[in-house]
Amino acid sequence: MPEISELLPMVALLTVIGAFAGVIAGLLGVGGGIILVPAFYYAFSALGYESAQLMQICLATSLATITVTSLRSVHSHHKKGAVDWDILRSWAIGIVLGAFVGVLVASSLRSTVLQGIFGSLATVVAIYMLFGRADWRLGAMMPTGVLRAVLSPAVGFLSVLMGIGGGSFGVPLMSLYASPIHRAVATAAGFGVIIAVPGVAGFLLVDIDPAVRPPFTIGAVNIPAFLLVIAMTLITAPWGVKLAHAMDPKPLKRVFGGFLVLVALNMLRKAVGL
Repeated sequence: MPEISELLPMVALLTVIGAFAGVIAGLLGVGGGIILVPAFYYAFSALGYESAQLMQICLATSLATITVTSLRSVHSHHKKGAVDWDILRSWAIGIVLGAFVGVLVASSLRSTVLQGIFGSLATVVAIYMLFGRADWRLGAMMPTGVLRAVLSPAVGFLSVLMGIGGGSFGVPLMSLYASPIHRAVATAAGFGVIIAVPGVAGFLLVDIDPAVRPPFTIGAVNIPAFLLVIAMTLITAPWGVKLAHAMDPKPLKRVFGGFLVLVALNMLRKAVGL
């Protein structure tokens, strides 16, 4: 059983992380995973749990929180009739397959490699947040056939490698194919469930060395981090929503995009050992 002196700093850090992630998610509409993964990494590293498998724990725990937050989000959007269930059903199989492959790949990679992947993909997401325009289009409707067969597993695969839900890739993708933004956000929340559930199931089976993992970690999922973050985001996400209605979130989104660039570059710096 871990000592209280070991648990208290972890509880304090995770509580702050959950509160911050909830406010930002409510304020800017971004998925929590893109905040939680680097936050978990820095927190667990500061607490002395840095190892070759730490990023796997961060990805898995982030996805565990997304199972709850995405289900809640889909339920809320469904009541407003915003979820495009046809798209969700037709993309589900490919996304699930991509998520399972993502777990297999992530479980075999070292933290430094996963840091490099996260940093690279987060940079792409940040650049889109900074410079993306609502009128950009790749097509008039969501892809079908071969293109869907390629894109759907890619969304699941890349999301698991980053420990994120459907928002960071799903919303831009649907927007680029002419889906209204509210429908894109609602349906991408469904992508998050389809990504996170198989992702967590796979990560629960990953073998992490007990000597280097944080206390109360099952497979690669840290249970205290999961519970604390869920509790805090349920409390603070509505605060972020209220702030979003009280101010224009667009410039804040660009500020967050700039912040995300810094986080991504720092992940890349650590990945190459600088």
